[in-house]
Amino acid sequence: MVSFVKWFISSLNASYSRRVPKGEWEKKPYNPVLGEQYKMCWGDVQGSGETSVLCEQVSHHPPVTGFHIRNDKHGLTLNGHTGQKTRFSSTSLICDQVGQSVVNLDNRDHEKYMFSCPSITVNGIWYAAPYVELTGTSYIQCSSGLYCSIEYSSRGWISGERNHFKCYLRRNGNAKEYIYKMEGQWSGKSTITPYGSKTSSPFLDVTQLTPAPMTVKELDEQDEMESRKIWQKVSEAIRANDTQTAGAEKTKIENKQRQERADRVEAGEEWKPKYFDWVEEEPTVVTLQRMLTSTVKSKYAAATTGNWVYKA
Repeated sequence: MVSFVKWFISSLNASYSRRVPKGEWEKKPYNPVLGEQYKMCWGDVQGSGETSVLCEQVSHHPPVTGFHIRNDKHGLTLNGHTGQKTRFSSTSLICDQVGQSVVNLDNRDHEKYMFSCPSITVNGIWYAAPYVELTGTSYIQCSSGLYCSIEYSSRGWISGERNHFKCYLRRNGNAKEYIYKMEGQWSGKSTITPYGSKTSSPFLDVTQLTPAPMTVKELDEQDEMESRKIWQKVSEAIRANDTQTAGAEKTKIENKQRQERADRVEAGEEWKPKYFDWVEEEPTVVTLQRMLTSTVKSKYAAATTGNWVYKA
């Protein structure tokens, strides 16, 4: 579980911090179209083997993305989905991430992990310098009977530090005593402290990690529904500072989607994802959610017991 937490914290840094070039601010992302796909591969790092990634926009209203990650060398699969529910505070945009992901480790007697994601707060909107902070609490539940609660906080007006997290590793059935406490910055250094000890030791320094090389097929080799193919002309116009062409090309994409939706309604057809099926009572999700709620009770309130499952 400790190693899994290390991976999870490093993934937060890669997802919400390292991807933004130093000295720049967050950019407004494209609004994914229904059925849009993203395929890539992470290369080998220190014997890790290659890791394939597949994402598909399985719903547009509400927006939901299904994803599948696989590393054959280590018998690892990750299957999950995430949706967004947005709301505004007085100065920020808050995005609650709905959904869960399941990791299966075949080489460890099919040990399984389920995790949820924190809420995202976009600050700095009103002065055109948006940046992301993580808030709330996320959970990791392992089939071995261990779980983690991870609390996120941001820097206040007077004190605190940005990108702070505090993680407690506990056994199911004993929510009072923890085994380890891990604390620090998910974008920097953190420490680990055993229960009952006043001495902490280094846990993780994400700034010292080596990112895996990313490989994506050339445009002419990609499917028509892959992200770079769909948004190619819009991206080219943005890079050329041609906002008029970018807007016109974006409108073409949106109008095409509207027409396809109208055609399906008229024909009485239901759209279905190419790579994922919805499983309402996904067995692994149900089992791990029951293990988690038996201890944390109402603190963990999942929106669903289902999952978008990859069509193997």
